[in-house]
This record gives sequence, C-alpha cells and structure tokens, in this order.
Amino acid sequence: MVELGVTPTMIQPIVLCGGSGTRLWPLSREHYPKPLHALNGERTLLQQTAARCARVASPGNVVLEPLVVCNDTHRHMVQSQLQRLGAKPRAILLEPAARGTAPALTLAAVHCVTADDPVLLAVPSDHHIASEETFLRAVERGAALAQQGFIVAFGVPPAGAEMRYGYIRAGRPLGRDAAYIEAFVEKPDAAMAREYADSGDFLWNSGIFAARASVWLDAVAAFRKDIFASCERAYRRGRRDGVFVRVDAAAFAACPSDSIDYAVMERMAKEQGALQAAVVKLDAGWCDVGAWDALWAVGEKDADGNVLHGDVYVADTRNALLVSQHRLLACVGLDDVVVIETPDAVLVAKKASAQSVGRLVAGLKAAGRDEALAHRKVHRPWGTYDGIERGERFQVKRIVVEPGASLSLQMHYHRAEHWIVVRGTARVTRGEESFLLTENESTYIPPGTRHRLENPGRLPLEIIEVQSGPYLGEDDIVRFEDAYGR
Repeated sequence: MVELGVTPTMIQPIVLCGGSGTRLWPLSREHYPKPLHALNGERTLLQQTAARCARVASPGNVVLEPLVVCNDTHRHMVQSQLQRLGAKPRAILLEPAARGTAPALTLAAVHCVTADDPVLLAVPSDHHIASEETFLRAVERGAALAQQGFIVAFGVPPAGAEMRYGYIRAGRPLGRDAAYIEAFVEKPDAAMAREYADSGDFLWNSGIFAARASVWLDAVAAFRKDIFASCERAYRRGRRDGVFVRVDAAAFAACPSDSIDYAVMERMAKEQGALQAAVVKLDAGWCDVGAWDALWAVGEKDADGNVLHGDVYVADTRNALLVSQHRLLACVGLDDVVVIETPDAVLVAKKASAQSVGRLVAGLKAAGRDEALAHRKVHRPWGTYDGIERGERFQVKRIVVEPGASLSLQMHYHRAEHWIVVRGTARVTRGEESFLLTENESTYIPPGTRHRLENPGRLPLEIIEVQSGPYLGEDDIVRFEDAYGR
C-alpha cells in the first residue's frame, strides 16, 4: 500500500528479447534464439525475465505490464511463451532488423513517453539471477534514482577476473549501494581484468538500465541524434497490429547499430553535463548466460561436478556439461568438456573453448548450412513441424496443430502431400471439398491443388505428412489466405 501524499514511481519493464545467441549453438539458433529456450529450469529465459519483472512492484512503486522488444520473425513464439506464462504484455515492439540495445530502448521510450513519464527498466531476457529478492531491492533503489533524473546502470561485484564483461568504475557515493559513474570500460585483457577485480573500484556491467522515458530520449538526442531521429521516424510511420507494434522497416533500416553502453553511457561518463549517470550495486548472483561454460557455472552439479540434462549416462567424467535432447548420450573418461546433442547436430568442445562456438557457427553460415539457422523442429504460429526423414524426391514431417489453429489456404506447384492423422481431428480443405479426418484416416493432396489443414478440436492435432515430388523446398508455396499476416 502506498502512503498518503507519496507519489509512487511508475516502472515500465522493457524486456529486450534480441540477439541470436550463437555461442549457445546447437541449442540456440538464429530462428529460435536463446531467450526462447529453457536452459536452467522449466521456464524459458524469456519467461523467467517476464516473471521477475512482474515482482518489481512494491509499496514505493507501481509496475506496469511489460513491453517486449523482439525481432519480427520471433513475434509469434514470444507471444506464445508469454501467454503460457499468463503475462499480458502492454505491447510487443517488432524490429525489422537487429540494431542493438540503444535503438531497441529508444523505440520503447518513444512508445512509452507520456504525461506519466514512467521509469523504463531495460532488462535483457537472457540473464540468470540467483537471488530475486536482492534483484528487486536493487531495482527499487535504481528506480528511485531514475525518478530523480539519473540514467542508472546496475553493476555486479566481480567474482573474478572476467574478460567477457564490460566494467563500470564507481565514483563518489550516492547513498546506499549507489554511486556516480566515473567511467565505462570495454572488455579488458586478462591482466587488466585482474587489476579491475582486485581494485574494488570496478563492477561488471550487467546490461540492465533504468531511466525515465523522457530522460533517455534527451540523452539519445544529445549523444546519438542519428539513432534518435531514425527510431522516432520508424515508430511514427509504423502501425499497431493487435498487441504488435510494427515500425516502418525502411526508416529503421537507416538506424545505426549500437549498444546502450557505447551510444550513451560511455559518453555521459566522459562529458559531464546536465545528464547524470549512476550505478547501483547488483549483488544477486547475476550471470549473463552467453556461452556453455556460463551455463555449467550456474547449473546444479552432481558429486563429480557434472551438469546433466536429458537422457545422459556418465562414467569417470568430471566437471562436464552434458545435454541430450533426442537420444541417449553416454560419456566415459572425460574432463571439462561440453557435449550438446540435438536431433540434427552435436557439439563437442572443451569447456575452456566455449567462447569460440560463435566462430564455428559463422563458418557454418558461410558454408550455407541450414543447421546454423534453424532446428529440425520448426515453430510456426499454428504449431510445429519436425522433419523426421528426407531422401531423394521425398520427405516426412510430423506436424502438430494447436487447438483452434489452422494453416494458410495454400498451394504447391511441385509436390504432392499425403496426410495421416495420428491423434485428434483434422478439418481438410482440398479444392472445393471440405471434410473431417479422425485418427488412422488419411488423404492425398495433388500438386497444384488449393488446400488447408485445420484443428477444430480441443486437443492438439498430430499428423504425419509425406511429401513427394521433384522439388520439396519451403519456398514452393502460394498463400491465398493467412491469419498470421505472412
């Protein structure tokens, strides 16, 4: 309950759900990035972040429903995961292309700046927080400073000489667990990282920030007018589509790519002026789950220091991260390794080389390998399909259609499709016909025939689809009607 006569701080969580997470390949892929995966529990990283934001409310502040910023291609997966959590986002801002955290937060600020001028709490959706209570106390402190006009960074006391993170040099104290920012420092080499960690003057930059919407826009306009102008133009030319906010693609393509750190925070620290930057200590067991060694560090370990997920058996193996999604994974006589098994790819690496996985993925993309982009199981707005088998002139898919959902009314020029219902009830449109199929029934769709698959039931519909023909690419499709705007 808010005390009489005390104006509460209005906090608008901004969940930043971008990036491709290449260092967590083969689990994280460009079309299904790491925030959408459950890496350290039953909930995905996105769901954990949204749930954490919902708990920010306290007697001194009011928290609004989250605003999510994500890539346009991930919009339905993001919406579906939030719905399963029970979260009701204020909006989902869609970026036509990745441009970094500074443009993402600027779009959000343009959307949110109102007479209320809420404090924006920008939180990446790929972090692990061990102590949520400590996190919430730090947010409350940071929101109070942001309400006063500061742009606030949250800094983590270094647990070691870490080279993967940027550092913040704390200056004059600013009350409890807070200080003015003297400098932002880029990722150091090993010797400098040790010096920073030992000095006691530096904090890891967590990538979490707080600022009033108007203050952030003033800062971007002052330091990166090009980003401010591009984002404002893209937003003003955009349109609302239900919960989605679609910014203008051409205007946003002209926006430079930059991070919150480089675009604004570093320059604020160097160029003292009316805008002021502060850092609040975040000693909450924070970890950026950016690579497999980080996931091992935060995972629950057995007596030999192994973190095991899935159908895994080990013998004489220590300090390993072993993940199996599809089949039995057995390891014997290994130390300090990472083995990640998915239905279409297996990664084996020394744990110390986990940071190099991104370079491996870049090589796969350069070679045109589909495994760099998508999983065998592909998520669609209506459900999923899984490519079970493929050969010359045929492929087999397992298709699951969610209750009440339907595929587009479509046609293929080069392939025929055979559908067998395994579970549930299907409504099939084939040319001028419309009919129902139940379990163990099947039908045939000739090439060049308009068709649609729908699930009119209350349970998921599962079918086996056998495609045959001279060309089986996903681009052999003509859509006539589509409920998802594709």
